[in-house]
Amino acid sequence: MKLFAPKYYSDFKCIADKCRHSCCVGWEIDIDGETLAKYSEMNAEYAGNIRASIEWEGTPHFKLCADGRCAHLDDLGLCRIISNIGEGALCAICREHPRFYHTACGKREVGLGLCCEEACRIVLSSDGYGDFTEIGELDDEGYEFDFDTAAQRAKIYLILSDRDLPYDERLQKIYEIHGFTAETFASDGWNEILEDLEYLEEEHRALICDFSDASGDGHEKELERALAYFVYRHCSPAENAEEFRTGLGFALFCERLLSSMAKNNPATPITDLARILSEELEYSEDNCEAIKTEIMFL
Repeated sequence: MKLFAPKYYSDFKCIADKCRHSCCVGWEIDIDGETLAKYSEMNAEYAGNIRASIEWEGTPHFKLCADGRCAHLDDLGLCRIISNIGEGALCAICREHPRFYHTACGKREVGLGLCCEEACRIVLSSDGYGDFTEIGELDDEGYEFDFDTAAQRAKIYLILSDRDLPYDERLQKIYEIHGFTAETFASDGWNEILEDLEYLEEEHRALICDFSDASGDGHEKELERALAYFVYRHCSPAENAEEFRTGLGFALFCERLLSSMAKNNPATPITDLARILSEELEYSEDNCEAIKTEIMFL
């Protein structure tokens, strides 16, 4: 099955030791069954270190050191598995992160998640988010739904990319497609919901829960690209109009929240704020579900 990606996808390459927010710190990394079997039988010199670092009870995963670092992350921020054996020895999560996959109208698509700082930099600095290129093939079998999510997404991108209109007017037109209004995503009522979420880092709670109706003036291009990303990630897998509307509501909410964070924290780069938002909301199934459940009933 053919695999498609936004045209900026090919610009991504892990920056490894140059990354300020390593995905090898603070994350419990599960090991897929195929790789686990490979580790069990591996005879390479470093294989014993790998097996000793695995927590085998429950879902097998790499143990974290006391400081939250993966046991295979060296002092330079590089992976010892790669340096000793090669990238082919990585488990699926380490190999694929920050990529995500979905099926949209019978086609497989891949994207880059904003929780990765390099992916975030690329996404928020790239236009042409509606242009897709074929990058390869997958063994997955395709499946199609009667609902044409790709066509619905294209309608939103057409409005979003019309820079002859002020950004706020473009947002308003997108709201109206599925019965939302600016008041839907106003801060009243949402701060309590945000406070009840679970956070990886307590300092992020203050950044996110200080949600106001302030607009991140001066960041319209980044907000446009961020919204395009949120739509791509959360609307594309929809199997029907109701799921698409919920995904769009989540995308619009995240855009307004990022706008508020940018306005309230002018000294912090918007890419850092977008990464934090993605890490705390998108990459927590519970937090993501809590917000989408609220939107389903709006």
